[in-house]
Amino acid sequence: MSSSHLGNGFFPEEVVLQILARLPIKYLFRFKSVCKLWCRLPSDKYFIQLYNELSIKNPMVLVEVIKSLCVKSSFICVDSSRGVSEFSLDFLNDRVKIRASCNGLLCCASIPNKGVYYVCNPMTREFKLLPRTRERPATRFHPDDEATLVGLACNLSTPKFSVVLAGFHRPFGRRPLNSFICLVYDSETNKWRRSISSRSDGFTHMNRNQVVFASGSLHWLTESSYILVFDLDDEVWRKIRLPNEVVCESGNRVHLLELDGCVSMIQISEAWMNIWVLKDYEREEWYMADRVSLRCIRGLVPSVFPISQTGEFVILATQKQVLVYHRYSRVWKEIYSVTSNFTYPLWFSAHAFRSTIFSCHQGVE
Repeated sequence: MSSSHLGNGFFPEEVVLQILARLPIKYLFRFKSVCKLWCRLPSDKYFIQLYNELSIKNPMVLVEVIKSLCVKSSFICVDSSRGVSEFSLDFLNDRVKIRASCNGLLCCASIPNKGVYYVCNPMTREFKLLPRTRERPATRFHPDDEATLVGLACNLSTPKFSVVLAGFHRPFGRRPLNSFICLVYDSETNKWRRSISSRSDGFTHMNRNQVVFASGSLHWLTESSYILVFDLDDEVWRKIRLPNEVVCESGNRVHLLELDGCVSMIQISEAWMNIWVLKDYEREEWYMADRVSLRCIRGLVPSVFPISQTGEFVILATQKQVLVYHRYSRVWKEIYSVTSNFTYPLWFSAHAFRSTIFSCHQGVE
């Protein structure tokens, strides 16, 4: 094993790589001029795999801090281990809002230009402007001229990503009112594909905000007692029922998350937070992975919203705070708090995130 000079001593190269793989991405690019080894790291396949494997164990939360409708929003990244840092999407040269997040990539919709979407990596500041869909302006998504559902799928083991836009459309020509249009963008072909079906599913704003990519499919929680699933390989829709214990109990709030590559659901009642995991995807079998008392945050329970989780902790947002619950020690901690006179709840625009080295240009012709 070769050695590399670091500071005043000599360390094995593997030790240096392990240290650097735990740094924020911006420092990796800043330190490229140190030596030849460090210069090639952001493009080295082994280091990229190492960095991304470590990143998966350290999920973060991106929050769009909306101060007012007239003032441009700012963005922060809340990391349970590194604290809070600001980041910007100014490199897009557009006013955007985040619609989906997956493994370090974001899908952003242009605010002034309806139907314009970007996929970007905010840590490396790379972005891809997606081609316009043929669905506009002939028909418009209902009710706010944009897709009801926006999903982003990015598997770190393959150099490609997909974007799904789906929703009900206003009548056009002979198309019935309940036509459900699904558009799938494939980064390998740089093209959209379209399918039409009839559905009667209902979604709230927060249901749309929490789309989960797992097992090769995108998942959305509906207002009914099931999850709507879109299989990206076969491009077909299916449904997965929630646990009977959740469906039968009243007064619960249910949120969809990902946990170690599996679909997970967090059920919040007045006194408890139950964490469910879909252990058998085909048989639709769930098991309760954890049951957490909410006594310590009793006053915050009505507004608490889970955003991200691992086997070790859960990150949640409230009206003005971001909290982390450590599952082993059973300890709650506040990791971010808004000090200004804030009117929008933080969970209104919070997204699970991972800092990864993944190019949104890979696979694009």
